[in-house]
Amino acid sequence: MIVNKKESNLSSPIDFSSVLAAAVHDMKNSLFLLIQSIEALSESLDEKNAVARKQVSNVHYEASRLNTNLVQILSLYRAELESLPITVDECFVKDLLEDVVGSNTLYVKEKNITVNISADEDLAWYLDSELFFLLLNDVIINAMRYGTSTINVSAINENGFLTIKVEDDGHGYPDSMLEKSHEALAEFELSQGRTGLGLFFAKLIARAHSQGDNAGDIALSNGGSLGGSVFEVKIP
Repeated sequence: MIVNKKESNLSSPIDFSSVLAAAVHDMKNSLFLLIQSIEALSESLDEKNAVARKQVSNVHYEASRLNTNLVQILSLYRAELESLPITVDECFVKDLLEDVVGSNTLYVKEKNITVNISADEDLAWYLDSELFFLLLNDVIINAMRYGTSTINVSAINENGFLTIKVEDDGHGYPDSMLEKSHEALAEFELSQGRTGLGLFFAKLIARAHSQGDNAGDIALSNGGSLGGSVFEVKIP
């Protein structure tokens, strides 16, 4: 059979990046439905069935991780890796923190972790609440995984910067992550996996929130109020 090249779709180059973005978007929607189903399943389980509840909790955690990764990849595609478009509006910070923690209720219960939120009720800031939700959700679910019993989430206005900290009582960040957190965006190697992508995405969101000569940033350290890892994000 002879195929006329003018009529063949193969004669046109495939825009793989657009195909990938569409596929990621579709996978993200499917994962969202899966997460909802997992949460519904959890509510139907017997409280005494600890093994099943733990398994469901772990599946929920991994599905949430995948969803976060897909959102990060989609955002990076749209941002063309260097400039992230943001939609800024006034946001009450404590409400945002409570929403993030509330979305992880299943994992909080299973891990028997106490999450303390400290922020003034009237503390409001101009930021992209959707992007900050993604940033903080990724940080908090990791704190839940590696923390032992307590997580402190705090937000204050510090010298004209909104400073949000997430602290846990785990073993702290490894040296490799502490070193990587100081790298500039241009120096990041996303091929290093999820850790590299998560830090890059967090720094990208923070840097996108700028005012004049001041730009946001993130910092990782160990110690803090609970002796474990400390994630800090500051935006003007």
